[in-house]
Amino acid sequence: MDVSYINPFIIATDNCFQTMMRLVVKPGTPQLKRYPYPSYDISGVIGLSGEAQGSISLSFSNSTATSFVKKMLGDISSVSEDDVIDGVGEIVNIIAGNAKAYLTKYDLSISLPNVIIGDNHTLAGQSGSPTIVVPFISGELNFIMEVSLKTK
Repeated sequence: MDVSYINPFIIATDNCFQTMMRLVVKPGTPQLKRYPYPSYDISGVIGLSGEAQGSISLSFSNSTATSFVKKMLGDISSVSEDDVIDGVGEIVNIIAGNAKAYLTKYDLSISLPNVIIGDNHTLAGQSGSPTIVVPFISGELNFIMEVSLKTK
């Protein structure tokens, strides 16, 4: 399993949070996703296709997603559920697009983001492809990035 493709997503996540929210996020140790699968409240997912197929997702608790979107929109005091959904989709879209620039050897295309909402949902990985889970922390807020990429 070639996990060298994980670093561009970690770098892109760091850059996105610093640029969009002026926040430092620290990645934890990447690990293989194993049962029991983690559960989330809101997830942004983008499909990857081309010479490699898979997906990237960012998953949050509702309160963490809301905090990040408020920060992204300029430290405003409240946001609607639609703002949070759009914000999570935009964050994952920016990260996927920026990571793609580092992954030119795979000639990737990215899909439009999908946002999944539902208390304690889990994400299934691509069949036949391992999923790498990277925890991130920013102050007291944390979230998870999952990357699954199967090369041809």
